[in-house]
Amino acid sequence: MNIVQPIRDKNKIEDMKNELLKSGYKNYLLFVAGINTGLRISDLLKLKVSDVRNRTHILLQEKKTGKEKRFLINNQLRKDFEVYIKNMRDAEYLFQSRKGKNKPISRVQAYRILNNAAKAVGINEVGTHTLRKTFGYWHYQIYKDVAILQDIFNHSAPSVTLRYIGINQDIKDKTIEDFYL
Repeated sequence: MNIVQPIRDKNKIEDMKNELLKSGYKNYLLFVAGINTGLRISDLLKLKVSDVRNRTHILLQEKKTGKEKRFLINNQLRKDFEVYIKNMRDAEYLFQSRKGKNKPISRVQAYRILNNAAKAVGINEVGTHTLRKTFGYWHYQIYKDVAILQDIFNHSAPSVTLRYIGINQDIKDKTIEDFYL
């Protein structure tokens, strides 16, 4: 299994958004929803229009943990959803596959979409978990509150959260970069 990283450069996040828009609003929205909610790709892919239409929060049972979670849909993401779902029915999956009738794209297809865009903009070590890790990385950079992030992610310890979002690696790299005898 490849190790993926958060996107630590805001310019690269914008590059990804622009690249994904070229291949369709659905692909752009998959990325934007992932980096703004911190949801796992398995939970994002099972969302239906009714889960976001006229709502302030996404309510779901996490696939991995089985726990009930409530995630805020921030104002900009809510606007993005409204534009996207305008002509969609409530029962439709947000991220529909072109294969089959009303089926979500697969995890593999989501990976392909993200990886192709990442390659096009010069980002390595990207996968579906990059979305969640990017959310966590920037949430931590802004708020410096590992306890809240730990709760959002349902992690067992702050150290797990810091390792997951790459903060421990950043700190180690910085100490070695500045170290010279």
